[in-house]
Amino acid sequence: MRAPDHAAGPATEDTETSLYEVRKKIYMRAVSGLFARWRIALVILTQLVFYCSPWLIWNDRQAVLFDLVSRKFFIFGLVFWPQDFIFLTALLIISAYSLFLFTAVAGRLWCGYACPQTVYTEMFMWIERKIEGDRVQRMRLDQSSLDVRKFGLKALKHGVWIAVALWTGFTFVGYFTPIKTLAASFSPWTLGPWETFWIFFYGFATYGNAGWMREQVCKYMCPYARFQSVMFDPDTLVITYDAKRGDPRGARGRKADPKSMGLGDCVDCNICVQVCPTGIDIRNGLQYECIGCAACIDGCDQVMDKMGYARGLIRYSTENAMSGKYADKDITQHVLRPRIMIYSGLLVLVVMAFIGGLLLRSPLKVDVIRDRGAMVRDAGGGMIENVYQLQFINTDEAPRRYNVTVSGLNGMQVIMRQPVEVPPATTQVFPVSVRLDPGGIEAGSHAIVFHIVDLDRADVRADEKSRFFVR
Repeated sequence: MRAPDHAAGPATEDTETSLYEVRKKIYMRAVSGLFARWRIALVILTQLVFYCSPWLIWNDRQAVLFDLVSRKFFIFGLVFWPQDFIFLTALLIISAYSLFLFTAVAGRLWCGYACPQTVYTEMFMWIERKIEGDRVQRMRLDQSSLDVRKFGLKALKHGVWIAVALWTGFTFVGYFTPIKTLAASFSPWTLGPWETFWIFFYGFATYGNAGWMREQVCKYMCPYARFQSVMFDPDTLVITYDAKRGDPRGARGRKADPKSMGLGDCVDCNICVQVCPTGIDIRNGLQYECIGCAACIDGCDQVMDKMGYARGLIRYSTENAMSGKYADKDITQHVLRPRIMIYSGLLVLVVMAFIGGLLLRSPLKVDVIRDRGAMVRDAGGGMIENVYQLQFINTDEAPRRYNVTVSGLNGMQVIMRQPVEVPPATTQVFPVSVRLDPGGIEAGSHAIVFHIVDLDRADVRADEKSRFFVR
C-alpha cells in the first residue's frame, strides 16, 4: 500500500507495506515432560473413543449411530428422536459452561490438550518426526536439494498423512452410516455419493488442517483465540515467564555464577520458542496465539535441570501471583471466586436438569393427527364419528403394547384394534375412529383427550389433546 504524498512539508520517500504476512514455517522441536505426557495421554484417549466407538455393539446394533435417514440417534442404551432436541440444546449449554469454567480457572486447557486441531496436529507431527527426524534434521532436509532420498521421505510422510486422514474421514462417516455396511462397500467400491463425498471432504480437511495449516488455524481461523481474554481475570492460571527471576537473559556455562555476571536464570537458549507449536516467545508476555499446551514449561524445565537451577522459570501462575499480591503456594486459595462459583453453579444445575430429564424421559411419544378430508361423518345407527391418526414413537429398545381410551364427551367409543403393538425403537401410525351419539350435544368443536397407557408399565402413559366436531 503506497503512502500518500503530502502537499506541503519536506519531501518524503514512498514506502510500501504488505497487508499480508508471509508465513514462516515452524519446525517444532520434540519435548518431554509432565505436560507432554498429559497431551499424549489425551491424544490416545480421545482417538480411542473416536476410532473405536462406531465398532462397539449394543443390543445387536451399532452402539453410537446417528441415523439421519431414519431420524434416530443411538447412543448406547438410549435412542433419541427429533422430538428430543432439547437434550442436544442442554449438551451444547453444558459444553459452553464447561469451556467458560475451564478457561476462567486455567486458561486455554481445551485448546492445549483436547481440541481436535491440537490432537491431530500432534499426531501428524509425530509421524513427521518418525519419518524425517527432529527439528534440525527436518530443517536440513527442507533446505537440501531434491534428490531420491528427500523425495522418498516426503512421499512416505504425505502417504501416511493421507492414509490417516482418509481413515479419519471413514470413521467420521461411520457415525452416520453403519460402519460395517460402510466397510463392506469399500472393497467393491459401492459407496453412495454422499458417503464418498464426506469421507474425502473430512479426510481432506484433516490432512490440510493438521498437515499444512497447523498453527494458522489457531491463530487466524479459530474465533476462540479472539475472545478468550474476556474470560480471564487476574486470578486465572496462565503460562507465564518469570521476568524478575529470568532477566537479564544471557548465555553462560553450567558452572558460571549468573549473579556475578549480572544475569538472571534465563540462558536465552530459545528452547521455549523452538517447542512452541505456534512459534511465539512466551517471554514477551501472554499472547492470543498461545494455546496453553505448556510445551514451553517442559522445555524450560529441562534446561533448568541441566543448568542446576530451580524449575519454574516458565510455569502456570496468575497475574496477581506474579505481581506479588500473594505467593504461588496460595494460588489454590483464590480459585473459588465469584466468577468460578457462578459458572460452577450454572453448570451443576444444567447437568442435573439434563440427567433428570434423561431419567424421567418417557419411552412413549404420541402425536394425534386429525383426518382433514372428513371432519365429521355418519357411522350408522344415529352415531357420528371423527377420524384420527395416532403416531406412536417407541423410544425403548423393547416392543411395547398400549391401550387407547378417550375422554371429554360422554358416550365416546374408540374404534381401533387393541392393544396397539409397537416394535422397539420405531415410529408407527395407526388409524382410529371416535364415535358418539350426538343427541343433546351442541354442534361445533369440543375438546377431547386421548389416553394411552402401557399395558406392561403402568408408569408409562401419554395424554394428548384434540378436537371432536359435532354437526
